[in-house]
Amino acid sequence: MGSTDSKLNFRKAVIQLTTKTQPVEATDDAFWDQFWADTTTTVQDVFALVPAAEIRAVREESPSNLATLCYKAVEKLVQGAESGCPTEREKQVILNCTRILTRILPYIFEDQDWRGFFWSTVPGAGRAGTDELDDDDGARPLAESLLLAIADLLFCPDFTVHSHKRGPDSVENMQSIDSCEYIWEAGVGFAQSPPLNYIHDLNRTELLRLLLTCFSEAMYLPPSTDTGVLNPWVTFFCSTENRHALPLFTSLLNVVCAYDPVGYGIPYNHLLFSDYREQLVEQAVQILIVTLEHDGGVPHRPPSPSSMEEQESTGPENLFVNYLSRIHREEDFDFILKGLARLLTNPLTQTYLPNSTKKIQFHQELLVLFWKLCDFNKKFLFFVLKSSDVLDILVPILYYLNDARADQSRVGLMHIGVFILLLLSGERNFGVRLNKPYSVHVPMDIPVFTGTHADLLIVVFHKIITTGHQRLQPLFDCLLTIIVNVSPYLKSLSMVAANKLLHLLEAFSTSWFLFSAAQNHHLVFFLLEAFNNIIQYQFDGNCNLVYAIIRKRNVFHQLANLPSDPASIQKALQRKRKSPDVISRTSSQETVSMEGSHPAVPAEPGTLKASLVAMPGIDKLTEKSQVSEDGTMVSVPKTDSLQADQSAAAGTSDTESNSGRDNEDVFYTEAEMERRRLSSASSTSFWAPTPDWVVSWKCKLPLQTIMRLLQVLVPQVEKICIDKGLTDESEILKFLQHGTLVGLLPVPHPILIRKYQANAGTAMWFRTYMWGVVYLRNVDPPIWYDTDVRLFEIQRM
Repeated sequence: MGSTDSKLNFRKAVIQLTTKTQPVEATDDAFWDQFWADTTTTVQDVFALVPAAEIRAVREESPSNLATLCYKAVEKLVQGAESGCPTEREKQVILNCTRILTRILPYIFEDQDWRGFFWSTVPGAGRAGTDELDDDDGARPLAESLLLAIADLLFCPDFTVHSHKRGPDSVENMQSIDSCEYIWEAGVGFAQSPPLNYIHDLNRTELLRLLLTCFSEAMYLPPSTDTGVLNPWVTFFCSTENRHALPLFTSLLNVVCAYDPVGYGIPYNHLLFSDYREQLVEQAVQILIVTLEHDGGVPHRPPSPSSMEEQESTGPENLFVNYLSRIHREEDFDFILKGLARLLTNPLTQTYLPNSTKKIQFHQELLVLFWKLCDFNKKFLFFVLKSSDVLDILVPILYYLNDARADQSRVGLMHIGVFILLLLSGERNFGVRLNKPYSVHVPMDIPVFTGTHADLLIVVFHKIITTGHQRLQPLFDCLLTIIVNVSPYLKSLSMVAANKLLHLLEAFSTSWFLFSAAQNHHLVFFLLEAFNNIIQYQFDGNCNLVYAIIRKRNVFHQLANLPSDPASIQKALQRKRKSPDVISRTSSQETVSMEGSHPAVPAEPGTLKASLVAMPGIDKLTEKSQVSEDGTMVSVPKTDSLQADQSAAAGTSDTESNSGRDNEDVFYTEAEMERRRLSSASSTSFWAPTPDWVVSWKCKLPLQTIMRLLQVLVPQVEKICIDKGLTDESEILKFLQHGTLVGLLPVPHPILIRKYQANAGTAMWFRTYMWGVVYLRNVDPPIWYDTDVRLFEIQRM
């Protein structure tokens, strides 16, 4: 009974606030206390009892009342952080204030005139109880008081952490607490695992939700490549002003990496117990990815001792980025990698014992966290590639890519998965690790094959290109770049993978595809480069690929003799109008899919999706490096790159793949790209292929190695077939296996690796993607739903 009463009181207070046109005095405690006095509301209640329209009405009609509500709520949090909330009632007040601020903040951010409100100092709202410390009346801005109070409350004994005090009357003094002794979970830099306490987990989750809401001001600013714009909330929270920065960073990282959703080893356990840890882990990983934004678009380098002094003057150092980049102990790397691999693999284990483990939903956040670890901590990246443990990350990524390929709402997931593989493929060790036999057999909707992890990667990439959503076309460059980067190290491709690669070449080298967009011929260059790398550096084990090349030799001959006269170009383009499909999906001899797999399905109608900014092109995303004799990398100057001369010859090009290319600072949301595509389609596009343009790149096609191979091997294979009356593949393969081309092929070209490089465009893409994920994942309560976000568009499918 009490609960409905108190909800009515709370609702009454909200109505009074919206209807009072006169400002309510800040000193009128009887009025303000109604908002946090209730003992039974939940965050869901607060969202239901404080409708959006009423918050906006107060904001417009009686702004001083909204201002007072905010600063009174913050004041309560500051008082609680100082007293340590010794009573149950105080704890309840803190939670209620936390929920109210979580509800209101997005409506403060969506209004430009209000955005500065939290960064102003409110008269009389000094840090309660510490007036004697206020120098020159400089009360802190409200935002700083709020962030410091949240940080304190996250290490409040008997509220969010276990108390270390013994004895009934001892109270821990919040000001002198060493929060490093109260880290939430064992792992990096901390050995004790405190006992699980679901009340603490719930309270931490509520505070982290408010923290995430504070950081979400970023959602209300339009996308911009100006790298100087930092999120003031994140900057302050991750600065030396926050004395809990290190223990909190450690707590968040350890809670995520130690989490085991299997229900602590008992199948079906999660059906019996609600798992409070999962909500906490989800908020923790979201806080981590949002705070790990490095200053500006420049790659972060941890300062060397000598540069420590000038480091101070370069503006705020993000301590979370700093700590992440300085982790270096092998056992810490091992703990992080095993934890992330366990969580990324979790949704795949579902299929063996359906529902036996809890299926987590936050794999996108985990992928962003993995990306940031590799990007900011090169030692971690080398650790990942040092053993075949990297394959425990690779397999789930390939699973997600394959599963999401037909779903428009998961285009962002496709991108992050491909970026991680692009980053890894820039390191020689990744290619070497791919030679490990693939025996796990996660149920995927792909042809059955026997082979290595390299075969798995190629088969999945082929499936994405031939049966994926059309929105994925801008990723084709990236997918093929990854294959080129690993190709010099692939010891033996299976027949299935070899056929898939040749099928891609066949599809991409049809004349209508080559002539229908200015960038399409790049795909052929990438594939030829991959074939050349394998022939030059791994000929011995790759008889399957050599055999596939011999069987499809006419594809190479047709490429070498590609006609470039105007009549042929016109004829090819007319053929295109008859068959608009990018890649003939039928000609791919699809075999039986794996047992237990489900075909990839498009999103349900009504699914929400967040738009993304366009990606920079592959030439902006990567930097070429040459592998020298001793295996070291030397970067290649930009000018003599294949891309440059092709782009120059191509002039401007189609908006789909080129929207972000010519000028890195131009970004389009997907909706805008769609509009541009439609308008360019109607005006028959700006670009048309010319004979000169075809000749300019055709003469650079790297066909010499393959032509020489065909010249030597085709007559030999034909002779065997005639002499022995052979029709049996295995005999020919046996012959090719023992063949050699030593001295017959052109001098091996140096290996070129295209290494991922950070730039303003990718930094912008990540910010937009990450906040889009956070927006869509926080539905209970729906923190940002129906507010006026500007970083991306929310569309219903």
